[in-house]
Formats: sequence, structure tokens, C-alpha cells
Amino acid sequence: MSEESSRIDVSEKVANLPLSPGVYIYRDKDGSVLYVGKAKKLRNRVRSYFQESHVPDGRIKLMVSKIDDLEVIVTDSEAEALILENNLIKQYHPRYNIMYRDDKSYPYICITNEAKPRVYPTRTLIKDGSKYYGPYDSVVNMKRMLETIRKAFDLCTCAVSIKNIDKTRSIPKWHSCFDDYLQNCSGDWENDRYVDTIKKVERLLNGQTEVLIREIKEEMQIASDALAFEEAAKLRDSLIAVERYSQKMKIVADKKVDRDVFGVSIAEDLNEACGVLFKIREGKMIGKFHRYLKNIDGLKIGDLIQSFVEDYYTGQYTAAIPDEVYLSHAMTDDEPLVDYLYQERGKKVPVHVPQIGEKAQLIKMSLANARLHLQERRLEKEKSEKERIPHAVKELKEHLRLQRLPRRIECFDNSNFQGTDPVASMVCFVDAKPRKSEYKKFHIKTVEGPDDFASMREILTRRYSKVMKDGLQIPDLIVVDGGKGQLSAAVEALKEIGFYGECEIIGLAKRLEEVFLPGSSDPVMIPKKSTALKLLQQARDEAHRFAITFHRQKRAKRTFVTELTDIEGVGEKTAQLLLKELGSVKKIKKAELSKLQELAGKKLGERIYNYFRG
Repeated sequence: MSEESSRIDVSEKVANLPLSPGVYIYRDKDGSVLYVGKAKKLRNRVRSYFQESHVPDGRIKLMVSKIDDLEVIVTDSEAEALILENNLIKQYHPRYNIMYRDDKSYPYICITNEAKPRVYPTRTLIKDGSKYYGPYDSVVNMKRMLETIRKAFDLCTCAVSIKNIDKTRSIPKWHSCFDDYLQNCSGDWENDRYVDTIKKVERLLNGQTEVLIREIKEEMQIASDALAFEEAAKLRDSLIAVERYSQKMKIVADKKVDRDVFGVSIAEDLNEACGVLFKIREGKMIGKFHRYLKNIDGLKIGDLIQSFVEDYYTGQYTAAIPDEVYLSHAMTDDEPLVDYLYQERGKKVPVHVPQIGEKAQLIKMSLANARLHLQERRLEKEKSEKERIPHAVKELKEHLRLQRLPRRIECFDNSNFQGTDPVASMVCFVDAKPRKSEYKKFHIKTVEGPDDFASMREILTRRYSKVMKDGLQIPDLIVVDGGKGQLSAAVEALKEIGFYGECEIIGLAKRLEEVFLPGSSDPVMIPKKSTALKLLQQARDEAHRFAITFHRQKRAKRTFVTELTDIEGVGEKTAQLLLKELGSVKKIKKAELSKLQELAGKKLGERIYNYFRG
């Protein structure tokens, strides 16, 4: 299917979309998913992508140019669309959606969906009706919670399933765990006691310590009044464990409220953002969670905060909805989330961006944490890059005393034959390896005769004028093939266009492998066996090879065209057409009359045929 016909098909689909909530999926010509989005009104939202005035940035324009097919799924509400969108993004990992960078799978505490639920730590979430509490930023915090559960309730926290039975031993099902060997397994408790304990564990995990403490005190009083002193003593131990845990929680609100606080900060140099969540229950911070957002180029902070918050509430299997939700920035479109929170909680949950007071201070604290995590990412990246930098690049910086590591080198060379068919080449080396996708060929346009200095001035002027105009990547080092004269011409060109000083430039003279620096009359001699010199030589030789190859191709093409244009009636355009279609003069000579007439016309085709066969 051609691009034009594909575009027509997509347009027809858009025109017939319903004005209903749902999810839309864009695919490319290979069927790969480019983007998954949700909409309150599918037709209006999808149509906006194909209206030039509404496309927000180059990234989305590029995505739209690749769209070959469209699929939509209608839902009953925006909340359903929100959940479906999140699931599809995790399934397909579309290139143009915001994605999340996780160095690890986060730890959770699971309460299984069984007659006697198990409580245990896990990093794997399964949709089987089980409840998952977390995620925990730190394994230490998760283990501290499990320890509190064991001390407070004597509850087994072993991950072994009830189905895992050692059939070689006569052991009851619930005695197949490690705690059984310590005579600490709770699997043989009476059902009522077990269910009641699990409810208490859920309250603890949800941060409802005030309610839990009050409940334990009441039970302890009842046991004491009934002279059940052993039971009262156990409840006293439970109370102490829960109170100690509660005292360790940081009080961050005057009121005993439940609220989630979300903050997102962007690091443009990393092309990443970080989202931080504070979970506050009964006025105390019971947990902190962060995630890195990548693939954010061209997106606004409102898009990022919306993605982070929506992913948290729809992506977790037990993300309890608090009384209040506070954000560092306003979301681009908060209706789907508000609708979802209402349906989940059964009443409206305020979603605000606070400007003053204790809530604004919490937002400020969340942003400070997000910036701290981004700084850690920056240091990780710098460390990783330093470990990857080749020795030759580091050595070259030292020998030439360059201001920065020459990780990206662009090297230039000229080629001509007695002043005819002048061309030039640029090769690019990144981290000491050729990057052929960024090689450039130049036809010399303004220079007549064999003037290498003028040719060098022309190609550097053209190259770096384009770099400045189009915002292309600036190299760390420019290398020109030649000595003082070539280097001076190159420096002069860069100064004229205002590029000089953006990066460093050197000349490499072939005779003695001398390196010339601007403003210095004496060359730098790099040791012959140095990897730095070998890198420069490799770049220079590659630029020379690339220029020579291009020059030979141009000269051969001109020779072939000249041979064809010697035929009466054959112009340069016709010669180019014949060479393009048939490949060479040799094949043109052997071509059938009908083929030549098809390409050049009846009379001219016959004349070409007779010229070579006559």
C-alpha cells in the first residue's frame, strides 16, 4: 500500500470514529505500535493529530508521518479508558509514549487471595486477586515492616505456598514453611483468629496505626477483665510493637489526614524526569516512592505529572485512594484521573496544586527529593561514560592539552585531479570508532583549479553554517588534513561564520605526522606508538579514502556522460537517465533496441542503438 493510499484509509477511519470515550492505537507500516492514547471523545482527539495547527512539536509530527494504521477501543467511561491505556502501554512499550526507567523491580508485601492468606515479600505482581502493598523504595523499610508484623502478630511471613507439600514427610500443608522449623508458623491457627489478624495487618500496611492501637488496647482490656492474662500479655507485646513502628514515622501534617503528594522534576541534560510520591496516612509519612520517566522530549511538565500519577493509581494492584491528592504541577487533562478516583473511592477526592501552607511545603520537599534522584542519575551516567571512554580519546586530550575529551571527531580532506572534479569529504569518529551514518560528501562549488586552501574554507563554511542553523551536534574536535596552511584556512572560515571557539581544531601534516594547533608555530609531536596518534591517523586515512572514492565516482560518471553526449541528440539529462536505468555505458551498448526506445524515445533510441552497433 502506498503512503498516500494509507493516509486516505486512516483519514476515512478518523472521520467515522464515534464521539465516545476510549483508547486509540497508532501503528506503522510494519504493524508495530507507535503510540497508545486515551480520549474523552475519540473522533475529536484522534483528528487533532492530523491537523497541522494542532500538532505541538517535531517529535509528534514525526510520529504522525509514520502512522499507517489506526485501531480504537471504545469504553464506557474515561476511567475505563485510563486503565486500558495503562495496560496497553505496558504490553506494547510504544516508542512515542512516556516510558519508565526502572533499575530494578520494586519490593512489595503481598497478602494472597486464599482461604488463609499468606503475607510475604515479593518483587513479582500477579493479577490473581492478591493484595500488594508498596512499592517500597528500600528493602530495609520493607523488612522493617515485616519484622513489625511478626513481632506484633506472631504471623508467619514465609513465601512458600500452601500447595508446596513435602510428600515424603507426614507434614500438614501449612507446616511446609521455614517458620515451621522455628515452631513459629501461624498456619494452624483457628480460622477466626487468622482472619482477624490479617485484618490488623492490612490496617498496619495502610498506615491506620491510630485505629489499630485503639483496637488492640480494647482487646487487651477485655482479656485482662476476663483474667486471660496470657492473652493480655501477647496483646501488650503487639501494642508495643505497633506503637514503636508508629513513633518512627515522620509527622508531616498537623491534621491526621490521608494524602498522597506527587512531585515531578525534569533534567533536560539527561532527557529524563523523576517523579516522587509521599504516602501520608494519619498525618504521618509511611512511605516514599520514586520513578524515572524517559522518552520525554518535547513534552510539558503537565504531561509528565499526569502520566506519573495515572500510572501509579492504575498500575498498582492495591494503591489505596487517600482523602486528598496534591500535585507539584497541574495536569494537562485531569478529568480521567478524577473520574477514576471517584469510582474507586465512591466519593470525590480533591486533586489540587497547593501554593502556600504545609501542603506547599510537602510539594517543595517532594521536588527536592526528585532533584536529588536526578543528580544521582547524572553521577551514574557520568561514571558510566567515563568507564566507556577509550584510552585513545583520553590520551589525545592529554597530548594536545585539549579543553574537553575529543569523543566526537570530524575530519576533513580534499581530492581533485589537476583541478578537475574537485570534491571533499568529512568522516566522523565517536569514541574512537567510525560512525559511517554521519559521513558527508561535498562537491566543491566556488573554487576553480587545484586550490586546497580555498576548498577547505568552502567546505568548513558550509558544514558549520549548517550545524549552527539546524542545531546539529557540535564536535569536540575538528581535524583537517594538512599543515599550517590548511589549518589557517580552516580557522579563517570558522571565524567568518562565528563558529570559531565552539570546539577545538587541529591540522595533521602527513610527512612527519606533525600536529599543528591554532596560534602556535611549533607542531606537537605525539609519540609514534601512541594510541592517540593512531586514532588521528585512522581518521585522516578514512577521510582520504572516502574523498578519493567519491572523486573517482564523480570523474567516472562525467566520463560516461561525455561519451554518451557525443551522440547527436543526447543531452546530459538523457545520458543520466540511461545510466541510472541501465547502470553503465557497457550495458547501454548491449541494450536491446526496444529498451533504448522505451527510455530515450523511438528515433533517439534507434540512433543510440546504431551508434554503438554500427
